[in-house]
Amino acid sequence: MTSIFDDIKRVFTQGGNAVTKLIMINVIVFVTLILLRTISYLVGYGVIYELVTINLGLPAHIMRFLFKPWTIFTYFFTHEGFLHIIFNMLNLYWFGFLVREYLGNKKVVSLYILGGLAGGILYLLFYNLVPFFEARAATAVMIGASASVLAIILAAATLLPDYTFNLILLGPVRIKYIAAFLVILSISGAVGDNAGGNIAHLGGALIGFIFIKQLQKGNDLGKPVHAVGDFFSNLAAGRPKMKATFTNPGPRTRSTTTTSGNVRPDQKEIDIILDKISESGYESLTKEEKQKLFRASQK
Repeated sequence: MTSIFDDIKRVFTQGGNAVTKLIMINVIVFVTLILLRTISYLVGYGVIYELVTINLGLPAHIMRFLFKPWTIFTYFFTHEGFLHIIFNMLNLYWFGFLVREYLGNKKVVSLYILGGLAGGILYLLFYNLVPFFEARAATAVMIGASASVLAIILAAATLLPDYTFNLILLGPVRIKYIAAFLVILSISGAVGDNAGGNIAHLGGALIGFIFIKQLQKGNDLGKPVHAVGDFFSNLAAGRPKMKATFTNPGPRTRSTTTTSGNVRPDQKEIDIILDKISESGYESLTKEEKQKLFRASQK
């Protein structure tokens, strides 16, 4: 048991893979809720579990949400059903690793959080403005990372539309068709039993598509997420703000080298490479372009 906790601690203290960290957070929350549910019901205090879960899920009614604004974040780290979390985490693993390979850890985290926020906002808008949903808003609550995962899936499909996954029974399938199928599935379910969840899926999918299109134009929509993350990381590490004083106003040359001495490509070069991938696929890149893309992902 000790080794399990050591492994978990290592995931979060040694930097590394953002996809693994996101999956780990979701699994920890899921296991904690399972233990809480089992214990609370066994001792006759099931209300404790109900109280915790109702304060993690995103309520549909705007007035209930205003009293629990944190749920716009907590809902996309919360699952109750085994199939729900397994499906989401498998997709996060497959598509998240693909996005991470080409764009780096920060972009994966940005997509996950922005996708969840977009899904939550669209969910609230529909349940408070569309007549079909308004009648259900009083009791509806949403949990699950599906909107965040759909953002990553659409981002991968927009970035690398012809990348191929080998699916059981179907064989090789381009991820643009997988993404299109999931979007159509969400549209068809927007008036079904999981109407709110499917609306949130569409919000996540939309932000994933927009994120990559803007990134190809040189605009990183994830900058606010990075800034907040860096702030809390520095706060937790207790790092003081750095100050530098320059006394020599003479001419200077701008350095764009990494610690290993390799020249780090600028954003325009990366945009050109991303456009080439979008049009012709990753395999069309030269060795030099692949190296530039790799170095950029280490930012």
